[in-house]
Amino acid sequence: MISTTTAKMISMLPDKLVAYISKKVTDHYLKKYANINLQGRENLMGIKLPTIFISNHLSNSDGLVLAKVLKEIDPTFVAGIKLSNNAVTSIGVNGIKTINIKPNTADKEGLKKIIELIKHGESLLIFPEGTRSRVGSLIEAKKGIFLIAKMTGAPIVPIGLYGTENLLPINEEGDMSSETFNYADIYINIGKQFEFPKRGKEEDKKEYEEFSTKYIMKKIAELLPVNYRGVYK
Repeated sequence: MISTTTAKMISMLPDKLVAYISKKVTDHYLKKYANINLQGRENLMGIKLPTIFISNHLSNSDGLVLAKVLKEIDPTFVAGIKLSNNAVTSIGVNGIKTINIKPNTADKEGLKKIIELIKHGESLLIFPEGTRSRVGSLIEAKKGIFLIAKMTGAPIVPIGLYGTENLLPINEEGDMSSETFNYADIYINIGKQFEFPKRGKEEDKKEYEEFSTKYIMKKIAELLPVNYRGVYK
């Protein structure tokens, strides 16, 4: 990845120029290092919009790869605020449409903005796990996906991807600035759009949340090899 000094210099430029340069930089890295294999493109034909795309999360390159694959729909990506606060990772964020949230908090303001975007016709892409998986397979989803899907009623398109953990591996010390691209085969599987499940008459709130979240995550798991399904096998 580019150096912190270069990234800081880019961030000082006008917003439109930052976005342009950031996209050029990320496109260069993907073209050079990522061999993308796509399945399920036909499942994007005739889908209802706006929609919520959901995907497992293995690397900071996930958003870059998915933005390339979904460029015709051009969804807004829900991203943790720390990615924008880091000079290097902000290059990736600035190259795609994003809305920031504060992970692991009751970010009511962020949630409200996300819901308003969908209600105004904007499709979203969300990583329900809320963070990159350090175990290389699905971990439990956060509550956010349930709330967003329930409050908007938007249909959902599941995506399973793997190989990005090799493209831009997670730094074990947590230093995202030092993460570097490597040559890797990337596999992306787009599933069929589905409706968020309605609450059964006999289900209480907790049961409904647990069932719905598991139902949603199973849709992602079905698109992945067994060893990537984690807690949703």
